[in-house]
Amino acid sequence: MSFSTELKEELSKTENLSNKEAVKYELIGYLISSNITEEKNKIKFNTENEYNINRFSRLLSNMGINNYDISIQGKVYTITVNKNEIQSIEKTQEINLNQIKWIIKGIYLGAGSINNPEKKYHLEIGIAQKHDAEKVMEYLQAFTIKSNIIEKSNQYAVYIKDGEEISKFLALIGANKSVLRFEEI
Repeated sequence: MSFSTELKEELSKTENLSNKEAVKYELIGYLISSNITEEKNKIKFNTENEYNINRFSRLLSNMGINNYDISIQGKVYTITVNKNEIQSIEKTQEINLNQIKWIIKGIYLGAGSINNPEKKYHLEIGIAQKHDAEKVMEYLQAFTIKSNIIEKSNQYAVYIKDGEEISKFLALIGANKSVLRFEEI
């Protein structure tokens, strides 16, 4: 199993699902990731990670959104939900540091990856819209984590290439086991 897959498994198993505020902001994070697509009145989330699809469905259920479909095609899991149900999750203009942590965690789970640290340091998060990528970069700066943005195929990626910055990022999103493993390597 890759380091990236192990990290997503660890994050998917963290239990803060009784905290409705954490659930809301983690779900908001997923929704701005590049693995979200919109078709007519539907929103779809695609992933190859089984833990990730389960986490996303549990977040939806916890927010009272139970009308969704899960399908599997090849190795890709897809959740389809009505757009009007998702729009009931309002983003507030001012957010606090805890909410930022939950958003970052959701975005990473939604479309993040990390290279095996034995080979090179590279963490990347795919984000659909430029303004959201810029906002994520600002959020990371609030925690003194240096990142950059690159445009890739009409989407954007926030990336980190420094080992110490990646370690701070992993700690920020609550991946304690992965932080230890990353630093050990």
